Amino acid sequence: MTTMLTTREPASRRKRAAATASTLATVRCAIYTRKSSDEGLQQEFNSLDAQREAAEAYIASQKAEGWVCPPDRYDDGGFTGGNMDRPALKRLLADIEAGKIDCVVVYKVDRLSRSLMDFARIVEVFERHNVSFVSVTQHFNTTNSMGRLTLNVLLSFAQFEREIIGERIRDKIAASRQKGKWTGGTPILGYDVDRSNGSPRLVVNAAEASRVRQIFDLYLELGTLLPVVSELERRGWCNKAWTTQDGRRRGRLRFDKCRVHMLLTNVLYAGKVAHKGELYAGEHEAIVPEDVFDRVQQQLRRHSRSGVAEARNRHGALLRGLLFCRSCRRAMSHTFTTKASRRYRYYTCTNAVKRGRAACPSRSLPAAEVEKAVVDQIRCIGQDPEVLRETLAQARDRAESAIERLAGERREIERALARLHADIRRTVSGDDQAATAPRIAELNDRVREAERRVAEIDARLSELREELVDEADVAAAFADFDNVWQALSPREQARVLRLLVSRVEYDAVDSSIQVAFHPTGIKSLANPGIDEQHGVEEAA
Repeated sequence: MTTMLTTREPASRRKRAAATASTLATVRCAIYTRKSSDEGLQQEFNSLDAQREAAEAYIASQKAEGWVCPPDRYDDGGFTGGNMDRPALKRLLADIEAGKIDCVVVYKVDRLSRSLMDFARIVEVFERHNVSFVSVTQHFNTTNSMGRLTLNVLLSFAQFEREIIGERIRDKIAASRQKGKWTGGTPILGYDVDRSNGSPRLVVNAAEASRVRQIFDLYLELGTLLPVVSELERRGWCNKAWTTQDGRRRGRLRFDKCRVHMLLTNVLYAGKVAHKGELYAGEHEAIVPEDVFDRVQQQLRRHSRSGVAEARNRHGALLRGLLFCRSCRRAMSHTFTTKASRRYRYYTCTNAVKRGRAACPSRSLPAAEVEKAVVDQIRCIGQDPEVLRETLAQARDRAESAIERLAGERREIERALARLHADIRRTVSGDDQAATAPRIAELNDRVREAERRVAEIDARLSELREELVDEADVAAAFADFDNVWQALSPREQARVLRLLVSRVEYDAVDSSIQVAFHPTGIKSLANPGIDEQHGVEEAA
């Protein structure tokens, strides 16, 4: 007689196992399969079934980790992996967006995509929704550190591919310029853009070309830019008007001194194309004869003032770059006249310089008088407690306003970056890779520029928050200002003003002057070592 003995698991162990099973998170695993051709799909057991069977076996091996396989199938039979135009893949991504999937399992990585850029885009969706990715036969699993490292390597290659595309586009532009082709940009007066043959080319607009030739002749006749601007204003002429691809109107702006100068120096009018300082014969027709264009350039060079910024300020213009006309919201530039060996210095609104005296209500200001008025206003800060408190409030308001403005700009750039990344994802999913490559390069350039600006904003915000001034800073900065000021050379005085003052506005209505201060400059001047530091900078 055989006796059968059965052993029973202790109750405490069964309870612990049940508790572990109940607390284990369920990982919903979607299996994606793909075959490029539809050959053999009619068989009872085809390639898609083989892929799915291997994936199901892998999921079963991870049952202790809570992995389960939902009944939904994501099979793309007869679809290439070179693009993302696949119905099962789109349905898979939609279910991921809806939060129905925790992990995607494939037989091999190339079943998901054969395009590195498409793969990077798909994985970006996975990461955004905390979805893991597993390749059964390649030991690729982003749920562990090694899998994530492999993913980062692949994404680095994707970034490399995008940068190579950008370089190819820039090389193509350089080669096109060397062949004399117009490679795009803002349309200019005198030409229309013909896109009928695929690549854009410039064709002469007869009516506008006549105006361009007259502007060149006017400059040769009148000799300087400002009379040309006045004549164009009288005639009511404007620069080129055009419509963007999204239907918005651009251009048709009145000519000023800068726009006339840009027109007169544009080599396109001489039938040439410029690229990195070199000129090439253009395939478009010239509007202005080459000899006329050369005479205009010679005349412009004769009338231009050479020299760097420091050389232009050798006459001691303390408010150069700081003084603005409140009526026109334009800077007031420093100039001078000489009579009988005596030099008289003035500040004149740049609007009047570009468009003539009638364009601005502000008269030319005697430089010495307005500079003295600003310095006297600064000197009063250390002597009048009420003025000191008002200056403190103004400085803090400006700093806090700058912080708020920069923070707002940062939020706008972050939203723009999100839109750019969305545009990149949409673009890489397009069928025409040749057409999308230039767009991808452009979008990536814009992403890098936006990220660079975010870094600049963060650095500036950190500086502003650290250098908010208090009443002690203001009092220390202006306590002995008069003695310090008298000991400085004119050039050093100009630098101290730039350290302290951010803007000076002249109001022609009541002949008043308003000074706005740099909060960071006040804090720097309050530093006892400012004189020595300034001397070191000046010596350098």
